Amino acid sequence: MAAAPARETMMKPCLACLFALAALAAVPAKAAQSPSDFVTDAMKGDNSEIKLGQLAAAKGNSSAARAFGKTLVADHTKAKQAMANAASAMGVTPTDDASAEALAELTKLSSMSGPAFDREFARYMVSDHEKDIKEFEAQADSNDKTSAIAKQQLPDLRKHLTMARALAGEARGDKSGGG
Repeated sequence: MAAAPARETMMKPCLACLFALAALAAVPAKAAQSPSDFVTDAMKGDNSEIKLGQLAAAKGNSSAARAFGKTLVADHTKAKQAMANAASAMGVTPTDDASAEALAELTKLSSMSGPAFDREFARYMVSDHEKDIKEFEAQADSNDKTSAIAKQQLPDLRKHLTMARALAGEARGDKSGGG
C-alpha cells in the first residue's frame, strides 16, 4: 500500500512535464516575414556579415579567424547581390544599412585583439548564424516569392555556422571544434 502514494507523487511531476511539453509544442515555429521585410532584413544581415568579416580578416588572431572573415565577405557579398536583385524585382529599395545588433558587435570587436577577439567573433557568429538559419528556414517554407532565394542561401548559412562552431572550439582550445 505504501507504493500507491509514492507512485502518485511520482506521477504529478510527470504530468506537469507533459503539460509543459504540450505548451511548448503549441508554440509555433518562427513565422515567415513579409517578402519585403525579409529581403530588407536579409540585406542588412549581409551588410553586417560583410563588415564583421572585413574586421575579422584584418584583426583575427588566428589564420582560421581571418580565413572565416574572408569567406563571410565573399559569400555575403554574393548573397547581398542576389537579395538586392530580388528586392528590386519586388519594388523594394536595396539597403546598405547593417543591423543595430551587428553594429554594436562591430564596436565591441573593434576594441578587442588576440585570442579574445577570436573567441568573441566566433561566439557572435555562432549565435547570429543559428538565428539566421531559423529565419531563412521559415522563409523557405513560406512558399511566397522569397522562398526560393531563402532556400538558395541556406547552404552557405549552414556552412558558416559549421565554420563558426569550429572556430569557437579552436578559440577555446577545444580541438574537437564543437560549439
